[in-house]
Amino acid sequence: MIELGKTLLSDDLREKMFVCDLEKCKGACCVEGDLGAPLNKEELAILDEIYDRVKPYLSDEGIAEIDKQGKYILDEDEEFSTPTIDGKECAYAIYDEKGILKCGIEQSYLEGKIEYKKPISCHLYPIRVTKYEDFEALNYDKWGICDPACELGDKMGVPVYKFLKEPLIRMYGDDWYTELEKIITELK
Repeated sequence: MIELGKTLLSDDLREKMFVCDLEKCKGACCVEGDLGAPLNKEELAILDEIYDRVKPYLSDEGIAEIDKQGKYILDEDEEFSTPTIDGKECAYAIYDEKGILKCGIEQSYLEGKIEYKKPISCHLYPIRVTKYEDFEALNYDKWGICDPACELGDKMGVPVYKFLKEPLIRMYGDDWYTELEKIITELK
């Protein structure tokens, strides 16, 4: 376990290897599971603000579900997430020409229409953050659909924390990430 500021990081983040392999998994994390993408409260206002600029990137089915359910939903655990289409793929997900699920929000971002990349829970995956009163726990979420990512990560020698450098900096800042690298180097 690594303690850094008000975060506790599982050793898996430095020991497990991971590099997304969309050609093999086809973006399964956007369709598998019980709910859509977890959202923090700050992201709700962002979705309200950017929706009209994201909407042209979404599928007709996704738009219909958002019209029906809302831009986000409150689940039975009193947590927010994105709506889904028939309890499957995220309403913001879109299929590309290869049948790979991608994020319509991120496509809008990549084309310069918005400044918000995508929900931080998606950007950080396979890290899941659990918030407690005094700290946040960052854990590696091992899921069979990501086996190709683990294989590619092993082949390339990229640990989870390095693969997720950009979203970790987005969440905690450059100084935090630099300190994380220093701690991990000292642990070797």
